[in-house]
Amino acid sequence: MKSIAKWLKKPWPYWVGGILLGLMNVILLAASGISWQITSGFLLWGAGILEWSGLEPFSWEYFSHFEYYYRPIIENQNPFINQYTILNIGVIVGSLSATLLASQFKWKKVKSKKQFIFALLGGIMMGYGTRLAVGCNIGALFSGIPSFSLHAWVFGIFSILGAWVGVKILKRFMI
Repeated sequence: MKSIAKWLKKPWPYWVGGILLGLMNVILLAASGISWQITSGFLLWGAGILEWSGLEPFSWEYFSHFEYYYRPIIENQNPFINQYTILNIGVIVGSLSATLLASQFKWKKVKSKKQFIFALLGGIMMGYGTRLAVGCNIGALFSGIPSFSLHAWVFGIFSILGAWVGVKILKRFMI
């Protein structure tokens, strides 16, 4: 039991994580017919919340561009019960489980109003960017490269550039 606890608390090599993630993506694709993606679920959750408030987001032009993709979910009339929700819940529960098993779960206070504003703006820009790129680093990069998609490589290059710019901004204004 002691060796298992040590194994769980010690960081794994990146190559082991990469191999495991790749295998899980192949298994997911074989079992469900979809590759691993995250932001589509959040998009559908947001659209579902907007529907509850009386708007009709599925009639917006954005969804007409991806009709083949979202049509089964729109016809189901429940944007919360679908394969993307199951994937998102799996990621959330899996990350929480791993954090708890490694005894790394901690509540942290927001240090300042400035930190809160930067985090909020960063989250908004990331969410907007995922819709422009039709996916996040998981769907657009991790699932795109094995599919031989050119857009995944372009996404990767601009993700690196964006991270570099973000670090420069944080260093200038936060440190």
